[in-house]
Amino acid sequence: MKSRYIGIMSGTSLDGADAVLVEFDDRGVPRLIAASSRPFDAALHDALLALQQSGPDELHRAAVAANALVDLHATLVAELIDGAVDGAAEGAGDAVIAAIGTHGQTVRHRPELGYTIQINAPARLAEATGITVIADFRSRDVAAGGQGAPLVPAFHRGVFGRQGIHRIVLNLGGMSNVTDLPADAAADVRGWDCGPGNVLLDGWARRHGRGTFDRDGAWAASGIVDQALLERLAAEPWFDLPPPKSTGRDLFDLAWLDRHLDDGITRDAANVQATLAALTVRVVVASILRHAGEPDELIVCGGGAYNTDLVARLDEAFIAADHRLTVMTSAAVGIAPEHVEAFAFAWLAMRCLAQQPGNLPAVTGAAGPRILGAIYPG
Repeated sequence: MKSRYIGIMSGTSLDGADAVLVEFDDRGVPRLIAASSRPFDAALHDALLALQQSGPDELHRAAVAANALVDLHATLVAELIDGAVDGAAEGAGDAVIAAIGTHGQTVRHRPELGYTIQINAPARLAEATGITVIADFRSRDVAAGGQGAPLVPAFHRGVFGRQGIHRIVLNLGGMSNVTDLPADAAADVRGWDCGPGNVLLDGWARRHGRGTFDRDGAWAASGIVDQALLERLAAEPWFDLPPPKSTGRDLFDLAWLDRHLDDGITRDAANVQATLAALTVRVVVASILRHAGEPDELIVCGGGAYNTDLVARLDEAFIAADHRLTVMTSAAVGIAPEHVEAFAFAWLAMRCLAQQPGNLPAVTGAAGPRILGAIYPG
C-alpha cells in the first residue's frame, strides 16, 4: 500500500488556500491524485490582512483567525479524500494518507530579528481529520540563522531540474521568488525573494473597486507606466541586497506604496497599476540577470502565471536586456502553476516524517541542513 501526502498552502496574496493529495515514487517524484482550492471569504481575508500590522487584542484575533483558517483547511482535506474534486480522484481514499503538510498563513516575517510567524492551528486540524499534521516548517531554519524562505527550491530541484539546462523557477505569488537550477545537476541550487509579486497589484485593484485581483492583468495593460514613479519605487534599498534574502508584507504593502505616492501629484489609477506591473517585472529580471547569469528557460508558477500581461512583460524585458530565453508556465513541465507550492509542502511533510532535511542552506543562509516541521499525530 502506497503512502500519500496532502499539502496545503496559502500565500501572501491572501486570496485563498490550495490543497493537493499526492503520491510520491521512490525518487520523491510526485503524482497528483486530487486537488482543491477555496477562496477566503471577506471576513477571513480582512482578519488575516489586519494581522499583518500590530493592533488591539491581536493575540485573540490571531487565534480566532487561525481556527477559521484551519476549518477551511479541514474542508479541503475532506474534499480531497471524498474525491469531490472534478468528480474523479483516482481512488483518493484507497491508500493511507501519511501526513498533511500545512504552511499556515504568514502574518510576520522578520528573520533579521530571528522570527517568522505563520498562524495555524495544527492540533485542531489533526483532531478534525484524524490524520497526522506537520506544520511550522520555517522556524527551524530561522533558528539556524537562515531566512526561513524560500523553502520550495529543494522541491524544485527534484521535479524541475534537468541536466544540461539552466532553468529558473519563478514563483509569482504575493511576493516573487526564484530558484536557480544550474545546468550542472551537481552544482548548488540557489534561491531568493526578488520583491513584490501580486501583493501590490492585488491591493491596488481592491482599493479601486477592480475586484480581488486584476484578471489577466487587463487593467494594468490599459495604463501607461509612470517612469518617474517606477524609478522611485525601484530605488528601495532592499532590492540591492544580495541573496540569501526574503521579504513579505512587513515591507511591501500599500502603506509602502502610499509613501511613494505622497508627492502631491495626481495619478490615474490604471497608470499606477501599470507601474506596479512594471516594477514586479523589473526587479525579477534584474535579480535573475544579476545573480543567476543567463538562464536557458524560465518556468513561471503561482497565481501570477495566469496574469498574461505580466508574463508578456517578462518576455519583453528579457528581450530588452538582450537575453532571449524560453518562458513557460509550470503546466508545461507537469504541475499546474497554482499547485506547485502545495506540492512542495506535501514534499516537506514527507521529508519530515523520513527525518530528512527540507532546507537548502545555500538558499536560506542557515548554518546547515535541518529537518523542518513540528509533528501533531493523527
